[in-house]
Amino acid sequence: MINMTKSIYSILDKAYNTYSLDKSEISYLLKTEENNKIFSAADKVRKEHVGDKVHLRALIEFSNYCKQDCLYCGLRRSNTKIIRYRLEPQEIINSTKKATEYGYKTIVLQSGEDLYYTIDRMSKIISEIKKFDIAVTLSIGEKTFEEYKAYREAGADRYLLRIETTDEVLYAKLNPGMSLKNRMRCLEDIKKLYYEVGSGIMVGLPGQTIESIAEDIAYFKSIPIDMAGVGPFIYHPDTPIEKTKGNYFELTLKVMAILRLLMPNINIPATTAMDVLNSNGRLIALQCGANVVMPNATETTYRKYYEIYPGKICINDSPKYCRFCIESKIKSINRNVAKSKGYHRSSLNLAEKHERTQK
Repeated sequence: MINMTKSIYSILDKAYNTYSLDKSEISYLLKTEENNKIFSAADKVRKEHVGDKVHLRALIEFSNYCKQDCLYCGLRRSNTKIIRYRLEPQEIINSTKKATEYGYKTIVLQSGEDLYYTIDRMSKIISEIKKFDIAVTLSIGEKTFEEYKAYREAGADRYLLRIETTDEVLYAKLNPGMSLKNRMRCLEDIKKLYYEVGSGIMVGLPGQTIESIAEDIAYFKSIPIDMAGVGPFIYHPDTPIEKTKGNYFELTLKVMAILRLLMPNINIPATTAMDVLNSNGRLIALQCGANVVMPNATETTYRKYYEIYPGKICINDSPKYCRFCIESKIKSINRNVAKSKGYHRSSLNLAEKHERTQK
């Protein structure tokens, strides 16, 4: 147990100087109502370690088919109300080309776990879009080591696989037919292949505790991850999960801020879901430790069908409009868009390491 005479100032000072807190100290920060002190400290660390530039990642949601049945997700295979779609390889390539014309240096290819995209199909897509001189992030779920290896060899730079929770009992309840052990195996495989590793959690899941969130944060530091995607739980009426009470905006900000304090050089997105709970959510997150935004570069026709949660923003906007709209918002808080590909600093030599493993 934490010594309750210890002030928030001493905990934040410890985090600032050592980039380390024990789980009881993390829990204390998650529970305290002195949020602004945490946010201010995280923003200071962000400025010192990754600077004022905001990295944009163009998000292309290329399929909403999914073989998994996660209770909280609108794309779950048992949801018969959703209109399914998938893009053909050339459509994905064309969307990527447009995104690069708008100035994006990183593309995030995201989908449900759609078996239509075989190793061969996916590898060819990656190989083609790498010709545009961009960084490629994949967010396509659990795969075998061989699949991850093939995509790395095709040119993928980063892989995002949110774990959502490290509570084994809660994970099993929320993700029927899946296992936390396999999810962790996937992250280990991704790390072994010298991808930049992205993971994260959903804050406010039914059954989640502050102590389990502290465990999640400690787990991410132990890997360690290169990118942390943290978003609030938003109830979807076409899923069987219970509807929780409360708005998890502030708690989500605190998780982002604590991750910045403990892992000062990582990339932390201001997730789009934050704007669902607060119209300025992403801008607020950028002032609480975040340094990345992932504007939607999916063609307008398909956006409304990629409904992981309801109330998704910008579903009627064009990719071009989203790109320049977010830049103007970023400038409104005296920040500017980065011109680089935005690699995590400790991962800049990943390509060199990867090449050595192939010899």
